[in-house]
Formats: sequence, C-alpha cells, structure tokens
Amino acid sequence: MIGRILGVDHGERRLGLAISDAMGILATPLRTVEVSSDADSVKAVCEACAETEAVKIVVGLPLNMDGTVGPIAQRVRAFCDMLRKAIDLDVEEWDERLSSAMVERVLLDADMSRQKRKKVRDKLAAQVILSGYLDSKTESEY
Repeated sequence: MIGRILGVDHGERRLGLAISDAMGILATPLRTVEVSSDADSVKAVCEACAETEAVKIVVGLPLNMDGTVGPIAQRVRAFCDMLRKAIDLDVEEWDERLSSAMVERVLLDADMSRQKRKKVRDKLAAQVILSGYLDSKTESEY
C-alpha cells in the first residue's frame, strides 16, 4: 500500500484540494477553501492531511510556458517552504502548466454558470495536478 496523497492548487484567495486513493491510482476532488494568507493555506493543508491521513503532498507549480519560474511560481515555492516547516510529510512540486485553463475550458463546455465554476474550479484543478503526478509514477517510485 502506498498511502493517500493530497493534491494542492494554491491561489491567493482559494486553495483547491484533491486526494488520492490509498493505492495512488485515482485522484478525487476534495474541496475548495477560501484563504486570506499563506498561513491560512498551510493550516488548511495540515488539517486536510490529518483528516485524510495523507502521506505526501503534491503542490501545483505554475511554471511559465517556457518552463521558467516566474513571480507566481516563486510565491508557490515560498508556500511550499512554509508547508515543509509546518508538517512532517514530503512536499513535492508538480508542473501544473495549463491545468486551471483546462478545467475552465471543460466547465465552459459544460455550460456551467460563472458562480458554479468558481465553486469547483480550484478543487478540480487540484485533481488534475494530482492525476498528472499519479500518472507519471509507478508503485516503486513512491
């Protein structure tokens, strides 16, 4: 058994969370949390890890399209550093280029209202991030 992995889509106002199954095969959206600071985000992630018994955290890193680290990715890396100091779990960064845009496109194609999209976009982006991470790994790599 691998253990459950928490996926995180970090934003300034909202935090999207997703969780894997214990075998590390399937990612499921967990929730979206309204936050006002990185400290709020760290607390929400720590609480979600305790609640779901997660053994690892994967945080989406929004790299620029050319693969470079811009200001937003630097902010996410600073959040990851805070998270590593607050919790005794492995925190991995995962390239999330276009995950939010992909989710938005799917929700628009589903003709979902702006209000409904706002409620689910971040947790679905976390699911896409976590799914990409899980798909890239084999059992021996965990």
